[in-house]
Amino acid sequence: PMPEPTIRFNDQSRPCPAGLTLTTLLQREGVNAERVATAVNARFVPREARDATPLHPGDEVITFEAIVGG
Repeated sequence: PMPEPTIRFNDQSRPCPAGLTLTTLLQREGVNAERVATAVNARFVPREARDATPLHPGDEVITFEAIVGG
């Protein structure tokens, strides 16, 4: 059988079903989407664009604490 398509999420392999979006991935992983910034393949994805950001097998997704102020 074909191996299951996967993405990398914070250096972990995760399944990548068809139609997966960045928002869905964050929900599935239990990430508080309000508290993190996101990048797909080293490109920053603004919070309001996550619903419209499809993920594809082989994509690399990272979340990081959004630093505010300074």
